[in-house]
Amino acid sequence: MIDTRRLRTLRAVADHRTVTAAAAALHLTPSAVSQQLVALEHEVGHRLLERDGRGVRLTAVGRILLGHTNEVLAQLERAEADIAAYTTGTAGEVKTASFATAIGLVVAPAVGALRSKEPGIQVRVLDAEGDQSLTMVLDGAVDVAVAVEYRGAPAEDDRRLSRIPLYSEPFDVVLPGDHPLARDSGEPGEPGEAGERGDLGEPGAAMREVAVADLAGETWIGPYPGNPCHDVIALACEHAGFTPEFAHSSDNFSAVVALAAAGAGVAMVPRLALRAADLSGVVVRPVAGPERRVFAAVRRGAERHPLLVPLLDALTDAAADLRRIPPR
Repeated sequence: MIDTRRLRTLRAVADHRTVTAAAAALHLTPSAVSQQLVALEHEVGHRLLERDGRGVRLTAVGRILLGHTNEVLAQLERAEADIAAYTTGTAGEVKTASFATAIGLVVAPAVGALRSKEPGIQVRVLDAEGDQSLTMVLDGAVDVAVAVEYRGAPAEDDRRLSRIPLYSEPFDVVLPGDHPLARDSGEPGEPGEAGERGDLGEPGAAMREVAVADLAGETWIGPYPGNPCHDVIALACEHAGFTPEFAHSSDNFSAVVALAAAGAGVAMVPRLALRAADLSGVVVRPVAGPERRVFAAVRRGAERHPLLVPLLDALTDAAADLRRIPPR
């Protein structure tokens, strides 16, 4: 009989590509991880890993076992969920990791709703970017991730995760007030007013849309590489035929907007992130194409857990409420 703890270790090594990184994620020593892998190879009767540069990769047999591992662990999550529903009901702690903007927009409202509807559920919230939060879910460090779609994110049919769509939002271009593209669509040559913006749900028809290609050659302000929004911006510019040159970098969109107001460059910012920014000194224009897709994720099979169902429902309700909030 194969030890399921060793299967979890195998999956962690496959995800992290090194024994050291897998050990850190599992809160084990590297030697303990190596011992579990050796024992698993003895149980299976085949080598499961081989050297790959400074890391390791699965052998053909290892890949076969990993495919079954994902199904086995998902079924165990379902079993634990069913047992919890029968024995404990809705009382306990749920750990949630989310990026900062979504904490304010959907996670905090969901926590508030649960406090009145399900007082037995205690939600612990951690601030983490999308790729980090998904890794935390897979490693068992948290139960729920609220993440942004990004290049290289686990696919919707990934057998390790169940994903629940929450909301999508377009990006807007943030321009210094005196920028040529800040002129409105009314009288040609008439500049837009600093602080001008469209509705956060649907930009007004009078707001002139900016094409991504119009921003080629500009000085850019934006998030650091590795931030999912950086990937969205870079990909949109790539499709428009150029590579953006980022002179200023910050993962804080309020700081990005402040730099644009100072005339340091242009930026593309997710529309809902602009709610918290001071827009004086800038003009906001809609831009076609790029969008930020936000979703919740849990380990496959855990979506039935009695502690997670109310939280996932509350997150979905909070996301739906975003469409009913009037622009500021």
